[in-house]
This record gives sequence, structure tokens and C-alpha cells, in this order.
Amino acid sequence: MRYLHDIGEYFIMLKDIFRRMTKPSVLKTLIFKEVDDLIINSMGIVIFISFFIGGVVTIQTALNLNNPLIPKSLIGFTARQSIILEFAPTFISIIMAGKVGSYITSSIGTMRVTEQIDALEVMGINSLNYLVLPKIVAMLLYPFVISIAMFVGIGGAYMAGVMGGFVASDQFLEGLQNDFIPFHLAYAFIKSFIFALILATVPSYHGYYMKGGALEVGQASTTSFVWTSVILIIANYILTQLLLS
Repeated sequence: MRYLHDIGEYFIMLKDIFRRMTKPSVLKTLIFKEVDDLIINSMGIVIFISFFIGGVVTIQTALNLNNPLIPKSLIGFTARQSIILEFAPTFISIIMAGKVGSYITSSIGTMRVTEQIDALEVMGINSLNYLVLPKIVAMLLYPFVISIAMFVGIGGAYMAGVMGGFVASDQFLEGLQNDFIPFHLAYAFIKSFIFALILATVPSYHGYYMKGGALEVGQASTTSFVWTSVILIIANYILTQLLLS
């Protein structure tokens, strides 16, 4: 029953976000701040992880291709498919659930503990619109983060394969172009858009409706990361079934 209550409260929160809008000038300032906090400040960790995971994908694939009848171009093909279909949109989103999700939950939870949210409501401001909507709008740029992860990941895969002596440059590039299906990119960006909404709203829910003091803020951040990751994985399974089956 508690989970049903939480699910219902989550959807009521989504409705109330748009109930009473904040002044556009104030909203614009908040959105730019959230873009800086949620998107720009996340680029460093995204680029770092993407580069090395791309390299690991290439090395693992190359080391498992022992049959001389299998063309080396398969290494580039495997790297492309792995990075575009799953690694960039899904694995990076799990990482972002820890970084961005914890930040959102802790910042809103701290405002709840210090009664700043109550002060906003007393002033006649829709606190959900003021706090959550800028995060949702900022996260609409999340597919851009995923596109950077794809580019850097494939670059890391290329450098690890070619500089490590596992595959020739022309063979890797040949595999990178073989049997390319443009819809796979659309699939990845559709997933990224859905994941962005989850990353913005689920941590916001855990921060906004938390109860207690400073200790509970940390607990809410942990709970937020767990449930955001679970929902991302479930959404990934459902979207894969719907879009690729």
C-alpha cells in the first residue's frame, strides 16, 4: 500500500508542477542555473567515463575474437552498437542518477528541512513549479549529453583499438560504418529524453516529500538513487521492447 501511495503522490506532484506558474523572468533565471548545475557540471564525468568505457569495449571484443575467420572490422561494429544502443543512454543515465539525482534530492530536501519550501508557499508561490519545473526544462538538454557520450565513447574505442594494436584504422572505420541503421540513433535519443524526465522528477519527489532532519536528507538521497536506477532499468526494458521488437 505504501508503494501505491508513493506512485499516486508522484503523479499528483507532476500535475501540481503546472498548476500555478512562476513569473517568466524568474523562471528563466532558475532554468539557466539548473542547466549549469545539472548539465554543464556533469560533462566532465560523462566524458571521462565514456572515453575509457569505449576503450574497454574495444579491448574486450578484440581479446575474445580468436577465430581468424572473423573479420577485425567486427570490433568497430561491436563498439558502435554497444555504445549507441546501451552504454551511452543507459549506463550514463545510471551514473547521472548518482550525481544529478543525489544533488536534486539533497538540495530540495535541505530546503524542506530548513522550511524554505514552507516560506515559498506562504508567499503564494507554487513551490513545485518554482523548484521542479526548471530542473525538467534543464534536463531537456540531456540528449545533448548523451550525444557527447556517444562521440567520446567511439573515439575512445578507436584509440584503444588502433593505438593498442588490436585492429587497423581502416578495419575499425569499416566496421563502424557496416550495416548502420539510422533508427538506432533515434532509439537512443528517445530513451535519453524519457530518462531525462525520470532523472529530473523522481529525485525531486524524494526531496520534496521527505520528512525529518539533516540525517534524513542523506537517507532520502540514497533512496532516491536506488529508485531512480530501478525505474531507469525498467523503463529501458520497456522502451527496448516497444521500439526495437
